[in-house]
Amino acid sequence: MNILLVLIPVTVLVIVVAVALFFWAVNHQQFDDLDSPAVLPLMDEPVTPDDWHGTAESAGHDSDQTDASS
Repeated sequence: MNILLVLIPVTVLVIVVAVALFFWAVNHQQFDDLDSPAVLPLMDEPVTPDDWHGTAESAGHDSDQTDASS
């Protein structure tokens, strides 16, 4: 029965730490883009960090087409 005096505060501490880490992750935009990481291994061309945010959507396609046609 004395073990409950130790386990209850330890459990509450673990829960508080887990909730604090969850809110830290939400505030640091860790859950903003949940779809792109699942698709990245399926892509043929190497992915740069710019591609993760959609800023360089077709960076390598134009140069590949001009090389193949000439």
